[in-house]
Amino acid sequence: MNLFLFLILVALVLGIIGFAVHGLFYLLIIGAVVLLADLCYVAVRFRRGGRKHRIAR
Repeated sequence: MNLFLFLILVALVLGIIGFAVHGLFYLLIIGAVVLLADLCYVAVRFRRGGRKHRIAR
């Protein structure tokens, strides 16, 4: 979950910088790609997340 939140933060920062600074539109595109990759990662992780860890006694 920490990786997910970190990548969301990176995508937001890159998007804001890419939008605000003239001539750095490519950062906005990179931020969008990072966001999409992060959402795909979370979707795959939660799709197979039905396993529960058993505690050995």
